[in-house]
Amino acid sequence: MAIVSILAFFVLTFLLASIAVAISWMAFLKTRAEESEAERGELGAGDDAAPLMRTERLSTINFWDNLLARFDFMEIVKTRIAQADLDWSVGRVTIAMALAGTVAFLIFYKFFGFLPAAVAGILAALAPYGYILRLRNKRFLKFSENFPDVLDSLSRALRAGYPLSASMDMIAAETVEPVSTEIRRTSAEANLGVGWNRALDNLGRRVPLLEVNLFISAVELHARTGGKLSDVMSQLAENMRESIALQGEIRSLAAHGKLTGLILTILPIAIAGMMMYVSPGYMEVLYHHPYGKNLITAAVVCLILAHFAIRRIVDVKA
Repeated sequence: MAIVSILAFFVLTFLLASIAVAISWMAFLKTRAEESEAERGELGAGDDAAPLMRTERLSTINFWDNLLARFDFMEIVKTRIAQADLDWSVGRVTIAMALAGTVAFLIFYKFFGFLPAAVAGILAALAPYGYILRLRNKRFLKFSENFPDVLDSLSRALRAGYPLSASMDMIAAETVEPVSTEIRRTSAEANLGVGWNRALDNLGRRVPLLEVNLFISAVELHARTGGKLSDVMSQLAENMRESIALQGEIRSLAAHGKLTGLILTILPIAIAGMMMYVSPGYMEVLYHHPYGKNLITAAVVCLILAHFAIRRIVDVKA
């Protein structure tokens, strides 16, 4: 038994060292690729036009890029990364997911067996993608909170006689992140010859929010039929503020249910930890039983699923 433990320790140490070397090598390759792209970019347009003319790869490693390009859902991952405003490549994210899942699987397999290790590996592999989705949701929430003020500024600029392009440049310089970044990029695309319709459609894909879609529809409808766009922007801003206030009331009412779900999720784990401290022998029977580890894994998975189910139930959309 001691020999097996020593071998397992050396295998785990070798694996971690290999992972560290692989990460260092990939970072070196990425740095070289970025330097090459920067040298080629010096012959092109300026910094504002470069992101519009650049063809981004999924990974700086040719083999990994060709492999990822075979899967259609990698474009979804790429879109989520861009919406989270992260300077990460799809290759970096997928490699991080694979490494996190592998390390978690090996660690849990040594102590708990195959089934718990498989569950832990899957959860650890999904953690980087979950982090991206969390940043994306926080960015969209901040965007929706500041967007009504942007529409008010746009309405005042239009009333003052500025055209739409100049008004967009003005509010991009005055507003806060992340709205300023998206408005500036939309204005740059339109001014570089893409056209306002396509630039606004790209904005809708980058920020798939109802408020943004209403703004795009209003601008496109005004381009076809005419009218006072400033009044439309002002009315949109007022309606968006009322919607944000309603969503705040709904979130405050749903906070009790979310807190209840969190307590119900943590309570069994806390009781198990307390029992391990008070009466270790009582819990060791379950741990040493042939099916005990599988039952513990099933209980943890059910707790996690129940937690997300409760959050989904109390998450009322306004």
